[in-house]
Amino acid sequence: MSCVPASSRLRLARGLTLIELAVTLVIAVLVSTFAIPTWRHWIAKQQLANRAQTLATALERARTEAIRRGVRVNLCKSADATTCADEGDWSRGWIIHTDPEAEARPAGGASPIAWDPPTVAGVTIEGNRPVDDYVSFTPLGEPRRLSGALQMGTFSVCRQGHDEILVVLAATGRVRTSRTRTPCP
Repeated sequence: MSCVPASSRLRLARGLTLIELAVTLVIAVLVSTFAIPTWRHWIAKQQLANRAQTLATALERARTEAIRRGVRVNLCKSADATTCADEGDWSRGWIIHTDPEAEARPAGGASPIAWDPPTVAGVTIEGNRPVDDYVSFTPLGEPRRLSGALQMGTFSVCRQGHDEILVVLAATGRVRTSRTRTPCP
């Protein structure tokens, strides 16, 4: 049998339990200190990539709808999910709509084909001059301005503290996303 009295063994066991608890708490604090900021950064980065992909998908859908329906289909900025906006950037949301009269506006009273809501706070989407207000696809799936001029351009999807993601519309109507090493302002 053991020569250590039972009361001493109990105190020793309580002491070990308190030490184990303290070590567990220290580990939990260290994990929280380093993991939570990294996790938040990762979530923000995924939100940025998701929004860039959502825009690319909307462009592809507008092109597909133009070919399928046999009429001009546009993608334009929209804050209210029914009309095109002339002001602001693309982070307010957008609509896909038919435009048989080539007016860069939804056909009189027609409902949009699709609508994407505004981005999460802090994400901005800006198009360069050719795609600043709208993107229009002909029934052949070609991106063309209302004047008939070729329409190709680049959207910059940004969030402070992250690298810019580009959504590029080629002259053929092909859309691609590209991660850059350019820090967002």
